[in-house]
Amino acid sequence: MGRIRLGKVTAYEPERGLGRLLGEDGEELSFHCTAISDGSRQVEVGTPVAYLADPAQRGRYEASEVVKLA
Repeated sequence: MGRIRLGKVTAYEPERGLGRLLGEDGEELSFHCTAISDGSRQVEVGTPVAYLADPAQRGRYEASEVVKLA
């Protein structure tokens, strides 16, 4: 298991269920709505989140276990 990272949602397309977030380390990652831990499949742009970064296709990383923070 990787380390927990913090960031903010920078884009979210509810029609496609795809989003992007920017980590505190400056890394931008994509995520799918199924990665949102509370099962809501919705998140607002600007929402602070905690997440894990997992290897994805083509040597990139994607966010998983995305948790909305208050």
